[in-house]
Amino acid sequence: MTDAGFRCRSCDEANLDLVLSLGRTPLANALLTEKQLSEPEATFPLDLVFCPRCSLVQITETVPPKQLFGNYLYLTSFSDTMLQHSEDLVTQLVKSRRLNGHSQVVEVASNDGYLLQYYKKAGVPVLGIEPAANIAKVAEDRGIPTLPRFFDLTLARELRDRDTRADVIHANNVLAHVADLNGFVAGLAQVLKENGVAVIEVPHVMPMVERLEFDTVYHEHLCYFSLSALQTLFERHRLVIVDVEEIPLHGGSLQVHVAHSGRPSERVTALLDRERAAGVDRLDFYLEFGAKVERLKDDLRAMLEDLKASDCKIAAYGASAKGSTLLNYCNIGRETLEFVADRSTVKQGYYTPGMHLAIKGPEALLAERPDYVLLLTWNFADEILEQQSAYRKQGGRFIIPVPEPAIV
Repeated sequence: MTDAGFRCRSCDEANLDLVLSLGRTPLANALLTEKQLSEPEATFPLDLVFCPRCSLVQITETVPPKQLFGNYLYLTSFSDTMLQHSEDLVTQLVKSRRLNGHSQVVEVASNDGYLLQYYKKAGVPVLGIEPAANIAKVAEDRGIPTLPRFFDLTLARELRDRDTRADVIHANNVLAHVADLNGFVAGLAQVLKENGVAVIEVPHVMPMVERLEFDTVYHEHLCYFSLSALQTLFERHRLVIVDVEEIPLHGGSLQVHVAHSGRPSERVTALLDRERAAGVDRLDFYLEFGAKVERLKDDLRAMLEDLKASDCKIAAYGASAKGSTLLNYCNIGRETLEFVADRSTVKQGYYTPGMHLAIKGPEALLAERPDYVLLLTWNFADEILEQQSAYRKQGGRFIIPVPEPAIV
């Protein structure tokens, strides 16, 4: 059971069941300067719980959003996979929704304009909403109109009063970050035109549990959704999930299409049936998760210790949030890893939270030639393995840690 006082973020249920405890960890994206390495580092509990009433899986700690997102260092445009996915989705929606210069597209948590740029190229008016001021400025500099605000019911009403209503709303990997789920979804309903569609992408809890993707759990991700939990949430606000697609991003995600009215597609019905058959709406589905994650931790540490004992030099790739969870939970630090390589220039020169590993550019793999590289951003494995073909041709090998440690 959870501590007294915490209630389900969706349905307000008080009696929640503990699924997994990852202890106290630093904020996953709170990268450090060299000066900060000697200063105290804040840590927060990271406990995952299940709601037996609406089946939502969530963490119990809510770190203030301004502390998490006020100055953010993740730029989506550094991922070729995300850019291609976004361009394909925009092309499809422009055609299927017959969007043109009289339409309006709004994206919540629009980051650096990675997705909206494709609508702009197609001549469709856009508006980004991005709370990280530094990243909103990047988008503005690229010609993407962007409000540096958190999206909530208050902002939604402001937009509606200004007659800014959307034919399409995008919300990619943001719903999981929202403490006030009901206020956020009510806001979507306010901004969405009567015949519009909201396209929302969230990591899917079913593959997360089945594939032991425990490193998807960090303080920015307050919630971990099944389609069942999403349906309950949206129905509360008189919105209908009219379609769903299972997509491979981030280890397995759901892309739901939400409207004011309509009938759920066969894909919606089929996935709800599969989830119920798997037991996603029952505690039993989650009970072995913690024990299996503990075994994965032991296996990964044993593999790395054996390689170090053989005088192998090991680095890591991807100064990501999931990488922070994995390194801190498994207690893998400078005694094991030389550095972390990352393609994002805004992260290079910083140090990882908790473990304090230096973040360098990918060229460090060729310059320093570690024997093995622990792939922390395993969700982009194909893209990264291709990008690092020169390192691999020199004999370098990657370790993929999830769902079980494997060398490729």
